[in-house]
Amino acid sequence: MTTTPLSADVLVIGWGLAGLVAASEAAALGRSVIIVDQEPRSNLGGQAWWSFGGLFLIDSPEQRHMGIKDSLELATQDWFGNAGFDRDEDEWPRQWAEAYLQFAAGEKRSWLRERGVGFFPVVGWAERGGYGAIGPGNSVPRFHITWGTGPGVVAPFDEAVHRAEDAGTVQILPRHRVSELIVDGGTVVGARGEVLADSPTARGISSSREIVGDFEISAGATIVSSGGIGGNHDLVRAAWPARLGTPPTHMLSGVPAYVDGSMHAVSEAAGAHLINGDRMWHYVEGIQNWDPVWPKHGIRILPGPSSLWLDATGKRLPVPLFPGFDTLGTLEHLRQTGHDHSWFITTRQIIEKEFALSGSEQNPDLTGKDIGLLLKSRLAKGPTGPVQSFLDEGADFIVENDLESLLEQMAQHDGGDVLDREHARREVVARDREMDNEYTKDAQIGMLRSMRAYRGDKLIRTAAPHRLQDPSAGPMVAVKLHVITRKSLGGIKTDLDGRAIGADGAVIPGLFAAGEASGFGGGGVHGYRALEGTFLGGCLFSGRQAGRAAGR
Repeated sequence: MTTTPLSADVLVIGWGLAGLVAASEAAALGRSVIIVDQEPRSNLGGQAWWSFGGLFLIDSPEQRHMGIKDSLELATQDWFGNAGFDRDEDEWPRQWAEAYLQFAAGEKRSWLRERGVGFFPVVGWAERGGYGAIGPGNSVPRFHITWGTGPGVVAPFDEAVHRAEDAGTVQILPRHRVSELIVDGGTVVGARGEVLADSPTARGISSSREIVGDFEISAGATIVSSGGIGGNHDLVRAAWPARLGTPPTHMLSGVPAYVDGSMHAVSEAAGAHLINGDRMWHYVEGIQNWDPVWPKHGIRILPGPSSLWLDATGKRLPVPLFPGFDTLGTLEHLRQTGHDHSWFITTRQIIEKEFALSGSEQNPDLTGKDIGLLLKSRLAKGPTGPVQSFLDEGADFIVENDLESLLEQMAQHDGGDVLDREHARREVVARDREMDNEYTKDAQIGMLRSMRAYRGDKLIRTAAPHRLQDPSAGPMVAVKLHVITRKSLGGIKTDLDGRAIGADGAVIPGLFAAGEASGFGGGGVHGYRALEGTFLGGCLFSGRQAGRAAGR
């Protein structure tokens, strides 16, 4: 079945956050917009809906209220020290980084507040670094949690698109999978592809790929906002860089299966230049979801700084690879061990204060904007409900009253045959001895005590320092950690208007890109590493830029 050809001023491919922002901006300029996506309409909002809703802001009222002194200069120092731009093709990513920093220090917060987006008052400190001042990491807390988490970020743009749909300005076409961008005389003038069978699946559930027809849409401007490759482990392994060691044999997926990278090749065939494909962002604190939504569904622990981190053999990770300090550095180190997992050794007292789980569905208090539940779950004694569910049901959690029993269970766990129990025991005992004095040579303990000088950490994020074998802090807990896929840091090369650039350096007329498909701007605004809270922000900024330019 071939459908009647359609046309619009702007065609948006992919309805994640970047696509919704782009579509709403173009519609606000009076343009007709068609949005297509291969998934059922239940997935409107894409990956962003599932997120924790963290946003990177600079010198915000929330920071100042917490006593944090931030500035554009300090954030720029951190961003460029983190990014490590070192390639000729980083020219546009550098410009995007500078523009995004201006946005994050300027109108980003007010622009979101005008749309009803609010923030949790305690600012989080992610990617703490632990190196020199110009090395990787955030010098100060900048992780602003959206009131409503990911759905709260998506909501205003979802609502704007629905209003435009009701007004007849926007048309949304689910189950439309683009297989080709139409090029006429060097200009992209639309797209064609397959219509997939109706698949009444819930959000995130893998849907049917049965083809029931085809379609063609002509457009004055086409925006690719189709996401990255994190749901396609074959593509992740193919792009895996040698500097990160060998790719894991076993990985969890932090994104649904539809994040398949299918539009990368389609865009490249139309002349788009994909750059920095070897730059990627995956976490090493993944746990198997005991109640999975998509295949190999993993949840990331957002850890506080107290747990003892051991590799699969029981060796402690080197300084400064502590929980929450350097995601990519930890990934690189662990890939050199030859094993796909590592361990936290921790206590119930640490877990109840420091373990948060990434994802809107794992934070019902923040997602539901439920103040009563928030006070009960975050300030009352005991882990949050979702964390307790993993303690009770999760395959990766071992709970015992003493160290010897814990080590025995770790050794009996899948992959535990490589654990050197004697060495792991020495690490725990030696660490605990360091707790007898207020001073220490243990860098992790020193950093832990220092962090509690920040009110936000002391209030809700960092447990009082204690011995792991302290019975009053127990029981002891071991958590098996896996690599969990998340973001592509490279993508379609674009200028600051989101216009796609070909391999010859020339703009491709009619073609734009936004969000993860464009490396969150320019083909890789983060460089090699992300400062956290910058993925949603990158979707917002690049979607806004592309939507406005395409609308013009």
